Amino acid sequence: MTAPAPALRERRPLRLLVLCTHNSARSQMGEGWLRHHAARLGLDAEVWSAGTEATRVKPDAIEAMAEVGIDLAGQASKTLWDVPEPWTFDVVLTVCDDANETCPAYPAATTRLHVSFHDPSGKGRDAWRQVRDALGDTMRRLVETLAGGETPMSEGLLAGGALRGGDRDPA
Repeated sequence: MTAPAPALRERRPLRLLVLCTHNSARSQMGEGWLRHHAARLGLDAEVWSAGTEATRVKPDAIEAMAEVGIDLAGQASKTLWDVPEPWTFDVVLTVCDDANETCPAYPAATTRLHVSFHDPSGKGRDAWRQVRDALGDTMRRLVETLAGGETPMSEGLLAGGALRGGDRDPA
């Protein structure tokens, strides 16, 4: 059973955060997909990504997303402290196991979700495409659920075996 998203009840933009370790690949791609699907479905959302550490956005992530028409070139790697009002997110989604374990406790009410994706770094273009597409499907499910007025559970976001869990590589 899911509960209605508070922002939708209050008629304000939903604040969504995708969190990973270095905010360099998976969380950046997740942010791009969330923006894309929110715009496509007319969901009023403020979307951010951050990492437990800041590095740089990986060129492979930028290239993989460009292949599907989503531009990450202007995005920058950042930590939670670089994001405006970091404790006011309606939904926080971690996309790697390290971030899930080191994610700070949120003092405000939020929906915390976790879906882990393999780190495609150093694994070739096909690995990047697989992770990109799995992230796209997960973010689509998240936006569709939120647009329907509900807050999802992590299990509801899972696609059939799509590249989840297991690795501990930062990205």
